Amino acid sequence: MDFTDKRVLVTGSSRGIGFAIAKAFLDAGARVAVNGRTMQSVSAAIKRLGDGERLVAAPADIGTVPGCESAVKTAIDAFGGLEILVNNAGIGHGRPIEDCDEAMWDDHVDVNLKGTFFCCRAALSELRKSNGNVVNIASDAGLMGVPGIVVYCASKAGVVNMTRAMALEIAPDVRVNCVCPGYVDTDMIRRDHIDKKDDPAAAEQRMIDYAPMKRIATPAEISQAVLYLASSEARFITGAALPIDGGSTAGH
Repeated sequence: MDFTDKRVLVTGSSRGIGFAIAKAFLDAGARVAVNGRTMQSVSAAIKRLGDGERLVAAPADIGTVPGCESAVKTAIDAFGGLEILVNNAGIGHGRPIEDCDEAMWDDHVDVNLKGTFFCCRAALSELRKSNGNVVNIASDAGLMGVPGIVVYCASKAGVVNMTRAMALEIAPDVRVNCVCPGYVDTDMIRRDHIDKKDDPAAAEQRMIDYAPMKRIATPAEISQAVLYLASSEARFITGAALPIDGGSTAGH
């Protein structure tokens, strides 16, 4: 897939899945705006990506409306427009229902749901001009219920249905799709969901066993699906929610 000179913003791209997506677009010839909460994290990511002239730093907190607008404006100002927006920034915490408080709800909704919406809103006029497209990062937990992560499930299910509604509203000018990853081998997954457990090896094995394919996805596997949906090869696809989950949403 060739993205030569395409202008791309990937939110939450200083690490993890977002970093892999940014790298994949860069490798395919695109100009990429890298986003993270701080200039320090973004600068470190850009250095890892090679410090090339096709990279732009767009630090901002996607959990706030001004942060969303700032990241998008930085990318548009640097590139003179925008063809592709990837809404990857997200958080995910697991707690029993009894321990889920308002602050936890606010954090998940602000980043996962509102952040996705307000980045889209900020980019919409430029995406209309370029007949561009949006790829949102949802989750298999947005397609089915998972105990212990109720708030996360709710926020990602919102992303899935928001993707569909946006796709209807702004077609045919702009396509909007989302990918729904299962467990992905990132530093966040290892830090928050494996290493902190009483038995990390058992926790990792549960993740491996969760999908019928009996493994955890790599960030690169998610990035290639994002590139496909953003490419001209997918020009008749909009409003889709593509599971990349090793079969987890097929049933248990």
